[in-house]
Amino acid sequence: MRRCFCFISFILVSALPAQSQSVSDSLLHGTTLQNCVRYALAHQPLVRESLMDEEIAERTIQGKLADWFPQLNLNFNVQHNPQLPVAIVGGVPINQGLANSSNIQFTASQTLFNRDVLLASTSAGDVRTFSSQRTSSAKIDVVVNVSKAYYATLVTKQQIVLLDEAVLRLEQSYKDAYTKYQGGIVDKTDYMRALIALNNVKAERKQAEESLKARLAALKEQMGYPADVNLELDYDSSQTALEAMVDTNQSVDYNKRIEFQLLQTQKRLQEDNLNYYKWSFAPSLSAYGGYTINYQNTLFDPLYSQNYPSSFVGLQLSFPLFQGGKRIQQIKQAQLQVDRFDYDLQSLTYNINTQYAVALANYKGNVNNYALLTENLGFAQDVYRTIQLQYKAGTKSYLEFITAETDLRTAQINRIDALYQLLVSKLDVQKALGTISY
Repeated sequence: MRRCFCFISFILVSALPAQSQSVSDSLLHGTTLQNCVRYALAHQPLVRESLMDEEIAERTIQGKLADWFPQLNLNFNVQHNPQLPVAIVGGVPINQGLANSSNIQFTASQTLFNRDVLLASTSAGDVRTFSSQRTSSAKIDVVVNVSKAYYATLVTKQQIVLLDEAVLRLEQSYKDAYTKYQGGIVDKTDYMRALIALNNVKAERKQAEESLKARLAALKEQMGYPADVNLELDYDSSQTALEAMVDTNQSVDYNKRIEFQLLQTQKRLQEDNLNYYKWSFAPSLSAYGGYTINYQNTLFDPLYSQNYPSSFVGLQLSFPLFQGGKRIQQIKQAQLQVDRFDYDLQSLTYNINTQYAVALANYKGNVNNYALLTENLGFAQDVYRTIQLQYKAGTKSYLEFITAETDLRTAQINRIDALYQLLVSKLDVQKALGTISY
């Protein structure tokens, strides 16, 4: 008993680190954008569903191709005839067979030509490609959605940092104004304005803090990350600004767009379907054979004492001669469906051109907006420092100082918002170009 207990304890203790490691490995330690995307591609339900659809498609293909292999069957039966069948031979009724019979039959068939199995063979590659492309489309959507959610969360966190700095500045400003009021240097309006500004910023920070929770929840959803596990972003603000740059001189290559690739694959599948209807004029050919072990006896006990075997082999050719013109109409219908894809592809090219033009225009506008707001931030910082010194020297009013502080905070937040819009528009440009990597 002691040996058994020690062995079970050893197994349980050994399993605990492995389980802990497994759980640990499923979470993120360095939450960079690349790690978030990598995690999402491995855990996001939409991607996992697409991968499962690929597996289902592969199993379906293998099931269809199995019809090319020989088909083997075994049948067994036992039969008792209370009344034997009667045949009239030369005007005389004669009983046929015996009262008890049993047979075991082995049959085999081999398809030599059949349009169903031929379609499975010729379209297998296109079906696999289509399934794989659908997975690629899902991954591209996940990369874009996770990146946008990451940037939105990142911007909110940076806004909170800026608001924390503003709170510290305004708290100090409030203390200075209140000290001057107590010393009789200024009236109470200065410190009351400082208190109003401080409360406004605190309220804005609280709103941003609550917004961050919603942003994190959205990011976790896009990643397929556990909702009850903490997620801290690991980022470099200077590197983030560099990531917003993209080459605007690229031209659209339709073949890089996954939507275009999917349509092309669908067209090939429809062409396979057209060939399938054309093959309806060809005959179906198969070989078959069988061997039957046949037992018959008037009594049941010695039924299996005597065997009367039989066997057969043959070829079956099935050739449909006339079906009322049905096959011709099916071929014409399939041909029209193939031709229709040409218009779908043409329409998609127009749509891709428009998407790229809109995305590029938004991106260029956001680049200019980000540059101007970055310049405005530099001006606001200079104005704030200058007026702060002048206020302390007594040459500027407190109202001008509060206005400068508000302008600085607004410039900081506007620049952060502009960076977010720039990052999002960059993703839109990359998606329009078909250059999203995963």
